[in-house]
Amino acid sequence: MQSAWIDRDAETAVARYEKLGRDVGLRVYTTRLLGQDPRLVLHGGGNTSVKTTIADLNGENVEVLCVKGSGWDMGTIEPAGLPAVRLAPLLRLRAREKLSDEDMVRLQRANLIDPASPNPSVEALLHAFIPHKFIDHTHSTAVLALTDQPDGEALCREVYGARVGYVPYLMPGFGLAKAAAQMFDADPSVEGLVLVKHGIFSFGADARQAYERMIALVTLAEERLARQRKPAFVSAKLPARPARLADVAPIIRGACSLPDNRTDGAWKRFVLEFRGDDAVMNFVNGAEVVRYGQAGVVTPDHNIRIKNKPLVVATPEQGDLAGFKRAVRDAVAAYGETYRDYFGRNNARVGGIKTILDQAPRVILVPGVGLFGLGRSSKDARIAADLAEAAIATITDAEAVGRFEPLPEADLFDVEYWSLEQAKLGGARELPLAGQVAVITGAGGAIGFATAKAFAAAGAEVALLDVDEAAAQAKARAIGGAALGLRCDVTDAASVKDAFAQVAAGFGGVDIAVSNAGAAWQGRIGEVDEAVLRESFELNFYGHQRVAQAAVKIMRAQGTGGCLLFNVSKQAVNPGPDFGPYGLPKAATLFLVRQYAVDYGNEGIRANAVNADRIRSGLLTEDMIAQRSKARGLSEKDYMRGNLLGREVAAEDVAQAFLAQALALKTTADVTTVDGGNIAAALR
Repeated sequence: MQSAWIDRDAETAVARYEKLGRDVGLRVYTTRLLGQDPRLVLHGGGNTSVKTTIADLNGENVEVLCVKGSGWDMGTIEPAGLPAVRLAPLLRLRAREKLSDEDMVRLQRANLIDPASPNPSVEALLHAFIPHKFIDHTHSTAVLALTDQPDGEALCREVYGARVGYVPYLMPGFGLAKAAAQMFDADPSVEGLVLVKHGIFSFGADARQAYERMIALVTLAEERLARQRKPAFVSAKLPARPARLADVAPIIRGACSLPDNRTDGAWKRFVLEFRGDDAVMNFVNGAEVVRYGQAGVVTPDHNIRIKNKPLVVATPEQGDLAGFKRAVRDAVAAYGETYRDYFGRNNARVGGIKTILDQAPRVILVPGVGLFGLGRSSKDARIAADLAEAAIATITDAEAVGRFEPLPEADLFDVEYWSLEQAKLGGARELPLAGQVAVITGAGGAIGFATAKAFAAAGAEVALLDVDEAAAQAKARAIGGAALGLRCDVTDAASVKDAFAQVAAGFGGVDIAVSNAGAAWQGRIGEVDEAVLRESFELNFYGHQRVAQAAVKIMRAQGTGGCLLFNVSKQAVNPGPDFGPYGLPKAATLFLVRQYAVDYGNEGIRANAVNADRIRSGLLTEDMIAQRSKARGLSEKDYMRGNLLGREVAAEDVAQAFLAQALALKTTADVTTVDGGNIAAALR
C-alpha cells in the first residue's frame, strides 16, 4: 500500500473544521483516507479515535475521547460521527472485573459531551485504554488473510515479530478492551495490535504517524502474501454454455423471496447486485468452492450484513432453466434448514433468549455466472456484494499461502445476534414497496416521471425507460439513488427485451411494470390513412403488449406474482371526435388489461389500468391546450378544469393512482378514473 497523506489536504481539513480544533480536523482527514480504501474497511466497519481537549456545555475544558460513532462510515465521516466522551470516567472502568454490554453503552452515553451524539463505537473502551493519542482500526483484507488460518497468529508473528502485540479472538466490548490494554502494557513499544481473526490496530502520537503505521503494517502483510504462493483454486468442470445473467437473476431472486404472512399475497423480496470480474469467477468456479466459500465470514464485523456464510448453487445451463429453478429452490430451502439448525443449537447454548432472524441468504455464489449480493434495497444489496468481494480477496490470499479458517460458528453466532451489532442496522420502518423493482415506460414524459418519483418515494427501485435515452437518464439522475435510465422503444420487440434484460441484470427482476408510453394520432376515422392507424396501434396497443409480455416472463420466473399497470386514457371509454386513431388502440389495451388479469391471476399477477384525462404532458401539449380552449370558447384554465370537481388534474395525481393500484394486493382488472369527474368516461 502507499500512503495517501497530502500535507495540503490535511491542512485544508484542519481549516474546514477550525472551530473544532486541529486534532478533530486531522482525525476526520485520516479516517476518510482509511475508509475510502476498500482493502481496509467497508460500509461502517473499522473505527478511529483521538484523545483531545474540548469545551463541554458549561464551557469548561475537558479531556475527551473522540471516537467513531457506531454505524458511521469512515469514508465519508464528519465530525458529528466522532462523538466526544469524557475520558476520565472511561479510564476508571478498567479497574472493574466485569461490565455488561448494556452498562457499557449506558456509561458511554452518560459521559457524552453532547447528549444528542450517536453511540460511541462498541470498541470505544479499547481506544480509551490504549494511551496513544491517535488510534486506527481496520479490517484489512491482507491482515485477515494471514490471521484467518489454522496457525494465523504464528504467521503474523513471522511477519511482524515484536513490532505489534497479538490479542487472541474475543468479542468486541469490555473484555476485549481489557485484554488489548494488558497486551499493550506488556510492551508499550508496539506500533499496533493484531486482533486474531478480527483485524488490526495502529497507534501514533499524531494523526500521520498512526495512519502511516497502518499503511506500513498492511504493506508487510501484502508482501508476505506475495511470497511462497500456490495456485489458490483448481477450476471445476462446468457446462460449456452457462445461462444468461438476465435469465438467472429472477430465478434466484424469486427463490430467496419470503412470504409475508401478515397479508395474503405479500412477499418480502430482495434486490440483487451482481459481480462477475475475473477474481470472482476464479473463486466461484473453483472445484472446492463449497468448502472455502461456505467456511464462514472473514471477520465477525461482516456477519450482521451477510450472515454466517453464503449459499452456493449449481451452474445454470442454457436450455434448462426449469431444472436450474428447481435446484435453486431446493438449495435455498436447504440453506434455511441449515440456518435454523445453526440458530437452534447456538440459541440453546446461550439460554434460548434470542429470536431468529430471517433465513434468506445475503450472498449467493453461482459457478459459471458470478456472485449476487441480496438486500432489501439496492444499497443493501451493493453492501452485501462489496463485502463478498472483500471476502473473496481475503480467502483467495489465505488459500494461496495456507488454508482459510475463520472463526468457529459459536463466535459468529454471538456477533450476529449481539444487540450492539444489530443496532448498527437501525430499526427504521420499511417503506411499502421496499425490495420491489418497478419499470416505467415513457418515463421521460410528465406522467412517467411523476410515477417513477412516486414509486421511488414508496421504497421501490425504479427503472425509467424511454425512447429518448438522454431523457430517461436525466430523469433517473433527478431521482437519484440506484435509479436506472434506459433506452426502450416499445414499438421494437428487441428493444423491449433488451431493456427488461438490463433491468433484470441490474436489480434481479421486475415486480411492477407501468406501461405508460404512448402518443396521440388524430383524424376522422372514416378518412384516416391506414398507415396512420397502424402506426398508432404499434405504439398504443402492441407497445403495451410487448412490455407486459416481457414483464410477465420475468414475474413467472420469480414465482412471486407481480403487477401490470397500464395507461389507457379516457379515449378508451369516452371517444372524442377526430381521435379514433388514438382511442381505438387504447380501447384494445383496456381489453388487454382484463385479459392479463384473467390469464395470470392464478399466478398472483395483477393487471390494472388508469383512465386519465386532460393531463399536461407530451400528449396534451401547451399548444394543443390553447387550440382546444379556443375551439370551445374557453380560457385555458377553464378548459383544464372542465370536470365535475372543477379541478385541474396533474401528472402527480395519475402517479398516485398507479401507486395505489400497486399497493392493492387484492385488486385486479380494475380501471381507476383520474379526471376530476366526467360521467361519460365513468365505467360501470
